[in-house]
Amino acid sequence: MRNGHRLGRQFGWLWGAYGTSALGSWLAFGAFPLIAIQVLHAGPAEVAALSSVGALVGAAVAVPLGPWVEFRRKRPVLIGMDLVRFAALLTIPAAFALGVLSFVQLLLVSVVVAAADITFRAASGAYLKTLLPAEDLLVANARFESTTWTTTIIGPPLGGAAVGILGPVATVVADAVSYLLSALGIRAAGGQEPRPERREIARMRAGDLLDGWRYILADATLRPLFFNTVLFNGLVMAADALLAVLMLGRLGFAPWQYGLAFAAPAIGGLLGSRLARPLVTRFGQHRVLVVAGVLRAIWPVGLAFLGPGTGGLLLVMGVQLGLIFCCGVFNPVYATYRLERTATERVTRTLSAWSVTTKASTALLTAAWGVLGGLLGPRTAIGLAGLLLLATPLLLPRRAAAPLAEPESAPSRA
Repeated sequence: MRNGHRLGRQFGWLWGAYGTSALGSWLAFGAFPLIAIQVLHAGPAEVAALSSVGALVGAAVAVPLGPWVEFRRKRPVLIGMDLVRFAALLTIPAAFALGVLSFVQLLLVSVVVAAADITFRAASGAYLKTLLPAEDLLVANARFESTTWTTTIIGPPLGGAAVGILGPVATVVADAVSYLLSALGIRAAGGQEPRPERREIARMRAGDLLDGWRYILADATLRPLFFNTVLFNGLVMAADALLAVLMLGRLGFAPWQYGLAFAAPAIGGLLGSRLARPLVTRFGQHRVLVVAGVLRAIWPVGLAFLGPGTGGLLLVMGVQLGLIFCCGVFNPVYATYRLERTATERVTRTLSAWSVTTKASTALLTAAWGVLGGLLGPRTAIGLAGLLLLATPLLLPRRAAAPLAEPESAPSRA
């Protein structure tokens, strides 16, 4: 990297915008269920629906947006998705102040935010690939990853304090404002973004909605990585939901202990993301991808042996630290590998299909493991998820693939 890994003014604004919105999201972590329970007096079924149905419907809404965004400049889309999330979230405190807040509104807002999240992520990947040369992508993705874990450490404790003092609606306001600041930051980035080539057929056909999935499944290296990440993320999130039930219910951990068990190990993600590029430089991209992918799968099964007291708390923190460290290494390498294997004119559709599948499968697996937890007990269901995770490395790409050959273009730098 030249100039001490300086990636330019435009990336700096994009990075700052990402950090701002990520911090806002973590400040408001768990705000919707809290509002449903504390303000609307919702029951367990409604709270579960808020998490699963909102994500599933939001993913479905995002499906046609991928092909639509592909042939448009990405920076205006990023700004637009931030403003959509800002406006949608702001309706909640407004309705609360007027005394008309309802569960249906919470559900609708969760759908809009989920769809906008997916579209933003897909567009940002495509924008990043046009903004930076290929050799800078891993550094950029590592910085995003380190920011993710930094805000994970800072956000939930601050959000918890804000909820205790001001109530959960206040954190929704903070989240909404973070998206407005993100939009302003991306707008301030400036620069000239190349206009995507126009399609021969102006109208989108029904078959176009599946283009992202077709591209993924047709690529011998993207296909196994796709199934690996979708299954891994879904099983980890499904186990985490049951872990909350086990820790806060049967084992009697205090809420602060539960929060500490997940916030403190995020330091591992920060460390892992900082090591990703040096490891790739020394050992190669494919080897780091596979080794980190294997190592991250071995940790969650340990949660099945969780017991009460200090020993149990240390076990959870140790497992989470190992898992998050491996994910901190894996995630930026995988994100870069995926961008390199995807043609520029296909990035948005591919990332959109990837995100839609991940969000939908996570919601379905979380719901399925909720049923298993009720039938078998949370500990047994967590252990089953851990055993299945041990098989996910079999889906990792078995051989390195050369980056796609694309025409050289000079990315705009400020």
